[in-house]
Amino acid sequence: MTSLTITPGALSLADLRRLYRSRPSLTLDPSSRGAIADSAATVARVIAAGKVVYGINTGFGKLAQKTIPTDRLEELQKALVRSHCAGVGDPLGDNVVFLIMALKANGLGRGHSGIRGEVIDALLTLANAGVLPVIPSQGSVGASGDLAPLAHLSAVLIGEGEAHRNGERLRGEAAMQAAGLDSVTLAPKEGLALLNGTQVSTALGLAGLFEIERVFNAALVAGAMTVDASMGSDTPFDARIHALRAHPGQSETAAVYRRLLHGSAIRASHLECDRVQDPYSLRCQPQVMGAVLDHLRFAAGRLAAEANAVSDNPLVFSDTGEIMSGGNFHAEPVAFAADQIAIVASEIGAMSERRTAMLMDVNISSLPPFLVAEAGINSGFMIAQVTAAALQAETKLLTSPASVDSLPTSANQEDHVSMATHGARRLLAMAANLRRVVAVELLCAAQGIDLRRPLTTSPALAEALAEVRAVAPFFENDRQVAPDIEAVAARIGAGAFDKLAGVSVEGG
Repeated sequence: MTSLTITPGALSLADLRRLYRSRPSLTLDPSSRGAIADSAATVARVIAAGKVVYGINTGFGKLAQKTIPTDRLEELQKALVRSHCAGVGDPLGDNVVFLIMALKANGLGRGHSGIRGEVIDALLTLANAGVLPVIPSQGSVGASGDLAPLAHLSAVLIGEGEAHRNGERLRGEAAMQAAGLDSVTLAPKEGLALLNGTQVSTALGLAGLFEIERVFNAALVAGAMTVDASMGSDTPFDARIHALRAHPGQSETAAVYRRLLHGSAIRASHLECDRVQDPYSLRCQPQVMGAVLDHLRFAAGRLAAEANAVSDNPLVFSDTGEIMSGGNFHAEPVAFAADQIAIVASEIGAMSERRTAMLMDVNISSLPPFLVAEAGINSGFMIAQVTAAALQAETKLLTSPASVDSLPTSANQEDHVSMATHGARRLLAMAANLRRVVAVELLCAAQGIDLRRPLTTSPALAEALAEVRAVAPFFENDRQVAPDIEAVAARIGAGAFDKLAGVSVEGG
């Protein structure tokens, strides 16, 4: 297992992708220890001085006016965790939970949360031992933080709740023991520091972003293959066209299409053909996919900023001894980013499905009907295109913005909420649909290229063709298509087309 040192507030997008994909062993940068200790000491001084401060010796939310006696503050923290374990639904995936734990340690490690270093260490020890809390996927509205899901995470620390380890489901105390830990007794403020924050919404948004990034790269490759399979033109990808518009993603993706198509004997065979223009799903790929890329990158920047934020409440400023109540827990930036990703991701599928449909049309593609010999006896890819259309229709439904909704909670104390959590969570469902939509196009484009033999495609696209053919052979006669779709979709999910396209959300 590789390792990653968390320097609080300094995780890059590459770090975040690695946390999600690889689950490296985690350590906290020693330089953060001083600020963490100072923050906890500030909370202790406030209690010793007999001051009443929200979140430390008061109730929570609408119960903030209730002062809690000093001798019951530990009880208060445990009760807070227990009462907020109200999540429902299927558990979040292990890679998402690991990322949540890393983000939580990252935010707490900045030293503004009043939590002891040993609590952060316990969280990281659980993650490193592969003991991952069972976190229900539903129950957060993305304001006052992701309270319910983070409560389920925190419950394991106090020896309650449940966790997974190597496929085994453990009760909280046994889970802590499996990591070599005793259950944690939370000090004042620590329960609230753990529960308050946007780490679940942010982790889900990042997970969706990274999955869609892979779909995006595969769709660039698929789009280039379809251009060649349908004997389309590479003229619309000329750099001079895109320089006149000055959208960076448009020029960058146009360059990808030029590189992927360079050296194609299929293209060379019809340089003087009588086709005047290609359909928009071929010709306007840089304009659409470039816009998608620009907006994915903007959203990625917002999610990276939030991943490094301190988003609990109240916040501790040890240099002045102040503890301030604010609203950094409100996940509106995440909600907006997730909505933006959803909208542009849907366009990846919209273009891909249209290109697949175009390959079915003999009047445009000049290929055999439904890309198979003996059409009539064989139906070829007819229903595969229907599957792509059905998946894309579902995906479009998922683009409805979550951030425009708000339902007040906590007796109207929390009267505006972000709905970021489910807004981010749906991105994973969208990515699963889109992998299959693009997989169908890859299968159809590969079939089309093979049907052009003895003409050959470009060297770059020959690599992509080999990647498809490694899991899905040429379609001689009708067979079940579903296994091929799932196999190619799995290759997309594994990043098989990432290097061929070579685009990332970090920026060009």
